[in-house]
Amino acid sequence: MPSVVIAAHNEEQVIGACLDALAAQDFPGPVEVVVSANGCTDRTAELARGRGALVVDRPEPGKPAALNAGDAVATAFPRLYLDADIVLPPHALSALVARLSEAPGALAAVPRRRLDTTGRPWPVRSYFAINERLPVFRSSLFGRGAIVLSEAGRTRFTEFPDVIADDLYVDSLYAEDERVVVPEVEVVVEAPHSTRALLRRLVRVRRGNAQLRAAAADPGTGSAAAASPATVRRTHRWAWLTDVVVPEPRLALAAVPYVTITLAAALLARRRVRDAGRSWGRDESTRGGPASAGRRGAP
Repeated sequence: MPSVVIAAHNEEQVIGACLDALAAQDFPGPVEVVVSANGCTDRTAELARGRGALVVDRPEPGKPAALNAGDAVATAFPRLYLDADIVLPPHALSALVARLSEAPGALAAVPRRRLDTTGRPWPVRSYFAINERLPVFRSSLFGRGAIVLSEAGRTRFTEFPDVIADDLYVDSLYAEDERVVVPEVEVVVEAPHSTRALLRRLVRVRRGNAQLRAAAADPGTGSAAAASPATVRRTHRWAWLTDVVVPEPRLALAAVPYVTITLAAALLARRRVRDAGRSWGRDESTRGGPASAGRRGAP
């Protein structure tokens, strides 16, 4: 019986669709679903309980704490760590679990991702036209909103460290031959609805990456020491050109906003990271709530 752990902070706009998709899975057996609600001021916990999920409800926000609280009550493996805004297709759980058990030496499995840029402004569409073709995303575990670990794979770390980049942390723990991408399972990842929201997301990602590398280099940072600076994945600085634009010259125009936004995010990310573990810092423009409605479609 697999377990699903969903860390959730004010996810009432999306948690219903996520849990309904889990209930519709064609997996031949029971599935344990744990929703770890942290710092919620909305109906996230209520909606999750109404759909039969086991709910952990803590007043403190913070995704690492939410993941650890969910892990503490989950009882089964393989274990799927799922973002609350991801809607799995009906065959997803069966396919991911099967591939994880069948692939020799596999400890982690992830779906293929498709970025939804429908209705986004041109700079956002251009950025992701380059981004989704980068080689780093071919076998990485991050950026997909869903990671399945076997029981043996989960022994690689004791708990999620207090860092922003939780999925990059998990990615750093497994060699290329210990992970598998399941192409027949596609998840849709919502792109930010504005250029400003994209920039905020990229700044958070860069800060998280830098924070994780610093933590990995410091043996006093607890479970982050399970990763090392050498295993924390880095992107090739010129991959957008050598691996994307040169093979596909039609994307040359898209490279202009890609480079501009990337450089802007790098400059802004140099500011000091504060309260990383206690703040979710997520992109609210993809959550579908009233706060995002006015920004949608606007650069």
